[in-house]
Amino acid sequence: MTAARVLDWTPSAVVFDCDGTLMDTELHWQEARDLVLRGYGVAPDAGFATRAKGLHYTECGRLMAEVAGEPAQAEPMTAHLLDAFRKLVADDPATMPGAAALVRRVADFAPLAVASNCPLDVVESCLEGAGLLSYFAHVVVPGDDVLPKPAPDVYLTAAALCGAEPADSLAVEDSYCGIRAAGRAGLRILGVGAHPSEEEAAAVDLWVPDLAEPGLVDWAKSRRFATTA
Repeated sequence: MTAARVLDWTPSAVVFDCDGTLMDTELHWQEARDLVLRGYGVAPDAGFATRAKGLHYTECGRLMAEVAGEPAQAEPMTAHLLDAFRKLVADDPATMPGAAALVRRVADFAPLAVASNCPLDVVESCLEGAGLLSYFAHVVVPGDDVLPKPAPDVYLTAAALCGAEPADSLAVEDSYCGIRAAGRAGLRILGVGAHPSEEEAAAVDLWVPDLAEPGLVDWAKSRRFATTA
């Protein structure tokens, strides 16, 4: 990791992942996956959550269908997954520690975007419920011409919409799937989470346990002051 590439630098744009980075929804996804699998009489193994983390929901549906031994059921399982997740997150639109404050600080000096593998309505409703949607100029999700993570498309599109070159942009990510996407797009990467794997830690410029980490907060404050002096 090369922390100075983040902490001694002012990005031209900052692109955040949503689930597990801005919004505390990873447990909702895990619960929704478990609900669907239990409906097929399957209990996921210990490594399933790690394999599913950060995947596009259609890929997650295919993975669940494989685990259940019902590959033809990928489409209905995906639909059930989204339905269960929407209900869970509507009841608890909580942000990750430090996320809301960091978004507000970073918005003082850089345009912001979200790059997510989730459906657009899910991302926007989560951010709206948390009072954060208005801080983001763009929300980018996979579509006809935009492939899901770990392809670089959502990050390349988000940086371009913000008027920034990828190399001048910062990605904020919690999953290896998303980190790979941001790295392939050429962004600098801030990783966040309690226990990064060796692969995750090696692939980012800076890793913090959460977005309330004092050094990161000080960095955001110093960028703001530098641009308003």
